[in-house]
Amino acid sequence: MTEIIARDQQTFDGNEIVTALNKFLRLRTTPIGMKLFKSVEEMESVERIRRPKDIHTTDQIVGQASRNGWTVGITVDDLVGAQCSAVIGLSPRDEKWLSGDRMAGVWYADQEEASAHQAAMDVVQYGNYKAMAVSPLTSGRLNPPDICLIYATPAQMILFINGLQWTGYKKLEWGCVGESACADSWGRALSTGEPSLSIPCFAERRYGGVMEDELLMAIPPSYLPRIIQGLEALSRNGLRYPIPQYGVNNDVRAGMGVSYA
Repeated sequence: MTEIIARDQQTFDGNEIVTALNKFLRLRTTPIGMKLFKSVEEMESVERIRRPKDIHTTDQIVGQASRNGWTVGITVDDLVGAQCSAVIGLSPRDEKWLSGDRMAGVWYADQEEASAHQAAMDVVQYGNYKAMAVSPLTSGRLNPPDICLIYATPAQMILFINGLQWTGYKKLEWGCVGESACADSWGRALSTGEPSLSIPCFAERRYGGVMEDELLMAIPPSYLPRIIQGLEALSRNGLRYPIPQYGVNNDVRAGMGVSYA
């Protein structure tokens, strides 16, 4: 792909979206946007953008937006290595990267296993972009972002997915590469334009501030109005967050009768 599917320049009101998500799901982590840029100058023109003074992982940059509320822009030179930059298309999947040599004996038993992991990762095609920025959706500074990143607990996330499936239903299927799970979330969503759920990996939790009970949904902004409509419909039916415990020993008919008559 030479262009991000999500970049349709449709009207996107981040404040309205976040207000609705918090109403229905009570999110505790700031929903953010991520956008790729074809030039460093274009990225640096974003209002009130911060540029790193130190070397980071992409997990840390995402965490600075979702945990600190910052708008941050990076180039390949700001990242610790190609494992981070290749996922967002700022460096190539070359022979060295595909070998997985630094992960052999650390995350995987040997070179062959590490190389298989690298080949399985979803990444943005190299050569089209020079920079990336992240920012809270409520800031309106990435208008629109290529993808939105939503952190949520499993209970919040299943209702988010239920909202997505309210109309236009299809079975949703995702993969898990293990370590480097950013490939399952923002790597996959940026490269395919599809909603992409991940279990954040060790590095995301150690360096990016992701909490133990959080999952991550990376999703193009065009999906979010439909999800809000779905959540609103589910709420009218009594299917809302927090999910009240009914009790494992009670007669289930009274509870189910409310929803299913």
